[in-house]
Formats: sequence, C-alpha cells, structure tokens
Amino acid sequence: MAIVGKTSSSRSFRVSRNMLTALMVLFILYSFAPIVYVLLSSTKSNADLFTTFGFWFGNSFALWDNLQLVFAYQNSIFSTWLWNSFVYSTTIAVGAALLSTWAAYAFSKYEFRGKKAIFATVLGAVMIPQTALVVPLFLLVTSMGLVNTPWAFILPSMVSPFGVYLMKSYIDESVPSELIDAARVDGASEFRIFWSIAFRLMAPGFSTVVLLNFVWSWNNYFLPLVVLSSSNTLPVTVGLAQWYKLGGGAGGAILYSIVLTGAVVSIVPVVILFLFMQRYWLGGLTTGSVKA
Repeated sequence: MAIVGKTSSSRSFRVSRNMLTALMVLFILYSFAPIVYVLLSSTKSNADLFTTFGFWFGNSFALWDNLQLVFAYQNSIFSTWLWNSFVYSTTIAVGAALLSTWAAYAFSKYEFRGKKAIFATVLGAVMIPQTALVVPLFLLVTSMGLVNTPWAFILPSMVSPFGVYLMKSYIDESVPSELIDAARVDGASEFRIFWSIAFRLMAPGFSTVVLLNFVWSWNNYFLPLVVLSSSNTLPVTVGLAQWYKLGGGAGGAILYSIVLTGAVVSIVPVVILFLFMQRYWLGGLTTGSVKA
C-alpha cells in the first residue's frame, strides 16, 4: 500500500510540475511575443511589413534606413520627444523616490499624532487607478496655469503612494532603530542621521523606487496626452501615438515602419537603466550593523 501511495504521489507531482511548466511557457510567449514582433518589424521595409510573416525577417534588412527616417521625419521631432521623455522620467523618478523616502522614514521612525490615519490614507491612494485621477489633475494644473508646460506632467507624477509604502516596508527591515538611537546618543543631528547613516542603508530600496517610477513615467501616456498639447513638449509615447494616427490616413501607411522602429528606440533607455541599476539591488546591507 505504501508503494502504491508513493507512486500515486509521484505521478501527481509530475502532473503538477508539467502543468506549471506549460503555464510558465505560455506566460513567457505572451510576454515576449510583442517584443519579438516589434524588433523584427523594425528591420523590415514598409512593403515587407505588410507582405511577409510577422515573426520573421523581411526580404531586405532595412533597420538603418528606418532609423534614419525616424530621426529625420518632421524636422527630427523624434529626438525632441526622446529628450523630453528622458528629462521628464529622470526628474519624476528622482523626485518621487526622494519624497517617498522622506515620507516613509517619517512613518517608520517617528511618532506623531494621526500617523496611522495618514498612512492608511496613503495605502488607500495606492488602490485608486491613475486614470481616475487624470481629470482632477487636469483641473488642478489648469487652475495653477501649468497646462502645456513640463511641470503639468512632472509635479503630479512625483507623488507616489506606492513608493511610500514600498520604502516604509524596506526601512522597517533595513534600518534598525537601535542604530538611530546610538547615533542620537553620540550627538548626531536628525539631518546627519538620515543622510549619513539611514540613507546608505536604504540605497537598494531607493534605487528600486527610482527604477519603478522611471519606467512608469516613461511609459505614461494618458496624463501627458491630457496636460500637454504642444508638439515640442510631448514625450515619446504620445508622439509615436500621433504618428500612428497619421499612418491610418490616406497615404500614411509608410509611417507604420517608422512608428515600430521608434518604439524599439524608445525601449533602449529603459533597458540601459535597468542594466545599470541592477547592481544596486543588493541585500543584507545591514548584516552585522547591530550586534545582539
């Protein structure tokens, strides 16, 4: 009986493992299929784009020609969009990470009246879809006279409730209160404690929030679409969408290859940032900082 039970358990384990493997393969295919399609399409001429199989190369390798068209079309406006996205995303990412870190440090290491209620409000804000806030944000920046300026997109995006929650969770685990108390006993100011001691321990969490906000702001489409109207202030996501709409008109089909190549170029900064910042995602930085 024991042998039969063991065999049945082993068979059930193999079935479960095979099902999980199949689901993982499907998930990988679902995630990477659009990326593979865009990469292959960027190497095709406009004619091959509509006459060849989508997941294979065309009759000619036209990547270089497509890149030249992308950066030359409409007086090289794509370079302006790319630069705008970089400036917007960098400013938002660093600003949101700093604000989130300061707020999370206060929630984690200080006691003040209404702390639990305020933090509960922050957690509630995490649950609100960003698209639901676009109209109120538009009305707010309109009343401040910031519409069609970079600040109309940057300032609202620097508020990151999820970043506060993420940093508070990380600070609770990575910054021992005993270390802060010891620094206070030694006469260090709160400002010195934060920047010289706590912030160094929070660096992996800080870099994670920077990366998440950079990717989010780089891919953000709806908010800049609403608050920005001048072509010279648009990020690359909205700019490429405008080209795509032009491609749907009469004689505009040639823009499809340009849009797909532009999409490939717009991915490169995010990949570079990820490769650069992954070395900062280190664990165990506080190991040995406090002895029992």
